Amino acid sequence: MQQLSQPARRALLVLHVAVSVGWLGLTVGLLALSITGYTTGSPEMAGVAYRAMKIFGDWLVLLLALASLVSGLVLSLRTSWGLARSHWVHAKFWPTLVTVLLSVFSLRPGINRLADEAAAGTSRPDLGLLVAPAVATATYLFSTAISVLKPWGPTKRGSRLREAQSAAARAGRSRRSGTEGAGIG
Repeated sequence: MQQLSQPARRALLVLHVAVSVGWLGLTVGLLALSITGYTTGSPEMAGVAYRAMKIFGDWLVLLLALASLVSGLVLSLRTSWGLARSHWVHAKFWPTLVTVLLSVFSLRPGINRLADEAAAGTSRPDLGLLVAPAVATATYLFSTAISVLKPWGPTKRGSRLREAQSAAARAGRSRRSGTEGAGIG
């Protein structure tokens, strides 16, 4: 697959960081609202918190989650990092995919159920909607840390590809300098 040009890569990287940070911030906001709804003694306050969660959960969670996943995939597949070349990229991809799926199939339906109960005046605290944003926040902080630190080095596939690229670059340099076959290099 052809690699992105430097301006396109930079633009996509800025987009990816922006939507990922937005997703992290949104999750922290959902956590704060969930804590409020779970711990308040006021059914009215709990209802307000759960209805506010629905506002964010209706479209913003899904939009940011998918934008983060897609931009990260494009970056990994169209740059030298690759999806399976570095352990840190792999370690970011799977938790991101799982949290996107959990956002779609668990978090959003749970928020909608609590908001509907709040609108009907029958809201009751839900520990699951307290745990979900807390786990998601921890996951995104982990992803942020490994994005910055890039631990664990290349995968076996990544090492093989780097060795092949280095050998090709050495061969190209020796051809250009006229040293090929002269016993040098």
